[in-house]
Amino acid sequence: MNGTNRSDIQAGLEVQIVLKKDQRTGNLTRGVVKDILTKSPTHPHGIKVRLESGDVGRVKEILD
Repeated sequence: MNGTNRSDIQAGLEVQIVLKKDQRTGNLTRGVVKDILTKSPTHPHGIKVRLESGDVGRVKEILD
């Protein structure tokens, strides 16, 4: 599942995100969602989340 729909994402899900600094390279960071930062129901580049590690990025893949 990709991370463009806010309704698919909730706190506690394991996801892969792309950090702002990694947008050019496409490196993904794995973690567990703590907060959902995007307010709109969808976003073409992925819903922005904060992981429990404190990293902020856009969801590219939902692992759970």
